[in-house]
Amino acid sequence: MTTFDFATETSRITSRPAVATRVANTVSNIYRAWKNRRAFYRLGEMSDAELADIGLTRADLHVAIDVPFGRDPTAMLREIASDRIETIEDFARKVA
Repeated sequence: MTTFDFATETSRITSRPAVATRVANTVSNIYRAWKNRRAFYRLGEMSDAELADIGLTRADLHVAIDVPFGRDPTAMLREIASDRIETIEDFARKVA
C-alpha cells in the first residue's frame, strides 16, 4: 500500500462518523423544531389572561409564528417577553 492509498482510505474512514453526526444533528433539530411548534400552538389555546400571566399577548403569538420553519418560535416569544420585562423595569425605575 502506498502513502497515497493509505491517505485516501483514512479520509473516508474519518468522514463517515462526521456524516453520521451531521445526520443525527439534523434529525434532532427537526424533532426539536416540531416539538417546539406543538408547544407554541398550545399557547394559542390559552386565554388572554393566561397569556398575560406569562408576559405575552395574543399579538406576540402572531409575530412569533412568522419565523421560518427552521427557527424556533418559542425562542422569539422568549425574546419578546424578556424585552417587555426590561422595558417595564426601566419604566418602574424612572417612576420611582
